[in-house]
Amino acid sequence: MPFNLPIALTWLRVAAIPLLVAVFYLPSSWLSPFDKNVFATGLFIFAAVTDWLDGFLARRMKQESAFGQFLDPVADKLIVAAALLVLLNMDRVQVWVALVIIGREITISALREWMAQVGASKSVAVHMVGKLKTTAQLVAIPFLLFNGTLFGWLNAAQVGTWLIWIAAFLTLWSMFYYLKKALPQLVSQAK
Repeated sequence: MPFNLPIALTWLRVAAIPLLVAVFYLPSSWLSPFDKNVFATGLFIFAAVTDWLDGFLARRMKQESAFGQFLDPVADKLIVAAALLVLLNMDRVQVWVALVIIGREITISALREWMAQVGASKSVAVHMVGKLKTTAQLVAIPFLLFNGTLFGWLNAAQVGTWLIWIAAFLTLWSMFYYLKKALPQLVSQAK
């Protein structure tokens, strides 16, 4: 297993997951509800920035690796799923949104694994619609975690709700895109 700066940043994102969850279970005498929201928002934004930074550095420093290409999307999916479950528990996101996003991630991960086993992984390689989906999720979730007023007038919860609905739509779109790309292989394997 290689270890370099891009992979270290990805591992930091994985390490942030239990912190993101745990902050909401700290006693109120340690952190007020507002401080918990701010801390979780900052932690998630840090994780989102490392998602961009680790890929940028891996390409720039020529330290791309098969392990890094495996770990990066796993870290993304885990932190998004953890944040959605926390938000669901706090009634800040609808059940259908969490089901769509987490269900898509499981479906496409399984599809990619299967396509790799049959030697057709290039047909379900990351596409722009998948990147848009990830970006929409990484922008929406901090608004939902913050759950307060920004700049004295912007309702973060409402903006986050609209953005997570857009993210859910993009999530479904990307799932159907990848399934359509895999359909010829799925049909030929079913015969």
